[in-house]
Amino acid sequence: MPDLINERCVACRRDAPRVTDAEIAALKPSIPEWELVEREGIPRLERVFRFPDFQQALAFTQRVGELAEEEGHHPALLTEWGRVTVTWWTHKIRGLHRNDFIMAAKTDQLAEK
Repeated sequence: MPDLINERCVACRRDAPRVTDAEIAALKPSIPEWELVEREGIPRLERVFRFPDFQQALAFTQRVGELAEEEGHHPALLTEWGRVTVTWWTHKIRGLHRNDFIMAAKTDQLAEK
């Protein structure tokens, strides 16, 4: 099983390859709480993180935003009272790249803090 939290995102070009079904099968066990969803014909990784109040949800959103800036890869974030929905996909390739799995694993690590 890959140790995704120790990897860094790589810059993606429009011709970068999407992850294959075999790669998804190998990477998904590293992020078991993330769902594979499809919106607007684009596969994405999504997870809802729960918190006891809005303040903690907002603080988590800020940490995810800071991580995204450090890695140069940005998610969709929906912050609500007691929950944050994080969705990763690679806009340039309109699909999933290894970077999305790396960032999902790093997002999980942030939630543990």
